[in-house]
Formats: sequence, C-alpha cells, structure tokens
Amino acid sequence: MPDIIIAFPKIEDAMSIKNALVRNGFEVNATCTTGAQVVGIANELDDGIVICGYRFSDMHYSELNNYLPKGFEMLLIASAAKLEECTDNNIVCLSMPIKMQDLLNTVQMMSYNYSKKKKKLKDKPKPRSEEDKAIITKAKLVLMERNNMTEEEAHRYIQKNSMDTGTNMVEMAEMILSLI
Repeated sequence: MPDIIIAFPKIEDAMSIKNALVRNGFEVNATCTTGAQVVGIANELDDGIVICGYRFSDMHYSELNNYLPKGFEMLLIASAAKLEECTDNNIVCLSMPIKMQDLLNTVQMMSYNYSKKKKKLKDKPKPRSEEDKAIITKAKLVLMERNNMTEEEAHRYIQKNSMDTGTNMVEMAEMILSLI
C-alpha cells in the first residue's frame, strides 16, 4: 500500500477526503495545507501518492509535482477548466465536483499501479560487480579453450547448468574453475 499525502489549501477539504479514504480501507499518512509541507513529508517517505488541489498559498500544483521525490505520483483534483491546463501526462486528474466512487476507484487504480511498479523493481536483477563479471568471463574462457566452445556457447553452458542446479551464474563459474 502506497504512502498517501493529501494536500488542499483548506484543511476541511483535505480532512473530508482523508476520512472518505480511511473509511474505505486506505491509510493516509498526512494532510497538508501548503506545498512546502507536502515536500517535507514526501522527502521523509520513499514514494507514494499525493492527492492535491490546484493551488496552494506557496505554490502551484505543477511546481509541487516538480519538487516531489522520484517515486511519487500525483492525483490532481480541480475544476474541469483548471484541468484543461494540466498537460503533464504523469499527473492523474479528477474534476470537481468529485464523486466519491470516482475518487476511490482512481486511488485504487493508482495503488495497484504502485504495487505493480514496486514488484517490477524488486524482481529486477541486481547488476553484477566487476569481480563477479571477471569470474564468469574467466570460466567462459576456460570452457572455450578446453571444449572448443564459442563465447555464446560457453555462456549458455554456464547459464543452463546454474539453472539446472539452482545456483547463480557466479557460483557455477566458480565451480567450473575449481574443477578445471
């Protein structure tokens, strides 16, 4: 579940949206009335969703969006006329007057996308260190020399055997080097 920050110039607006979200199972981390408050809280959190109005006493929504850390998404709630000015494709927009079901569905969709993005980043393989790359390269060179394999065949051999044995490629390369 993403961290949620709600920001509107009037605290009553922020609190009514917060109460609606909390009643429907969302956890709201903070409610704010200025852009500076949002930026301060967002910098303490890793990532999440900012639900906000069009203009604050200290900044415009587009400025706030620029100041947000990389992992944050924005849901802008404003009049239809103001939303026409929003040309940023990374900002999700809802027009006023807001229907509560539209708000809930939109936040649900943003939460789902957030979870998907988090999982994708988590599943992304970590880059190999230079030391690990050197071990794999050395094992490939040994296989190429001793077994007359091409570089691609040696790589596939290490890769296939590592998958068959449930070890990573570096461990398999170390095993090959220790055997030869």
